[in-house]
Amino acid sequence: MNRYDTFNQLYIETLDLISNNYEFENSPRGHSEREVLGFSCKLTNPLSRYCFHPMRKQNVIFNYAEALWYLSGKNDLDFIYWYAPSMAKYSADGKTLPGTGYGKKLLHFGSDDLNQIARAVDIIKNDDADSKRVFIQIFSADEDIYKTNIDVSCTLGLQLLLREGKLHMVAYMRANDAYVGMLGDIFSFTFIQEFIASMLGCEVGQYTHNVGSIHIYQPNQEKVQSILELPFKTFEPICSLPVMPKSDFSVVSKVLEYEKKIRCSELSLNDINHLPLDEYWIEILRLFKVNTYFQIGRSVPDMLIESVHPFHRSFLLNRLK
Repeated sequence: MNRYDTFNQLYIETLDLISNNYEFENSPRGHSEREVLGFSCKLTNPLSRYCFHPMRKQNVIFNYAEALWYLSGKNDLDFIYWYAPSMAKYSADGKTLPGTGYGKKLLHFGSDDLNQIARAVDIIKNDDADSKRVFIQIFSADEDIYKTNIDVSCTLGLQLLLREGKLHMVAYMRANDAYVGMLGDIFSFTFIQEFIASMLGCEVGQYTHNVGSIHIYQPNQEKVQSILELPFKTFEPICSLPVMPKSDFSVVSKVLEYEKKIRCSELSLNDINHLPLDEYWIEILRLFKVNTYFQIGRSVPDMLIESVHPFHRSFLLNRLK
């Protein structure tokens, strides 16, 4: 199993593996792809969940929104559509994404309406800190997996293991689009890992990514090649990685409440800067404020760009090039 200190390394080497050393070429549901089976890798520092390659133009605003969407416990299209309108094509009813929207399964699983994250924290805190049983299930056996359904959970589940004072996560996926999906998935899963570690009051350990079928779809192959032709040119900022403060679901609820007000143009930048939240969460809300300008096709005011932390600003400026 390959080990990587940063997601940037993991991402580029995985694209290279699938692009140049693929095992199969096939066309499931009519989508041509290159594929590798039984893929595994390890990210030793899950906080380094960012891709700094200038050709990739990672949308960190969407990444934070998707992670918080999962932690909201919902699978509504309305929220995530604001950050990624293209996701509407995966909704059968135009209102929900029961396969892609993992939040409802994380916090309201099954007929018992089980909050799987709360149960995981309780087991580790109060039952068995060394447990191997702490598993958060996402894929369900009753999902419609026939090809007429385009919204099927790609993730089987997430395992949490507290070892030597650090919380490790092991993800299991049935399938993963390496160019698009993997970037967002590893960002969200490691964000959730860090969130749970903050609830437990422990450090973040390693993240392991296991995939049954990892692939690159043919329409993205040219973009992948552009990345691989410039593998060593990055815009990695010199400032340190963002670190989540001790948080819980009450904090997430407040952040989502303010996010809704930002979407409705009810909070100015000055309002955001003075919210009763840790700077970590205020910074994410600033990014959501930036997104309101993207969505209506207006230039982002320089004052707003300058208010964003230099770490995130580098992604915004790269995207605006």
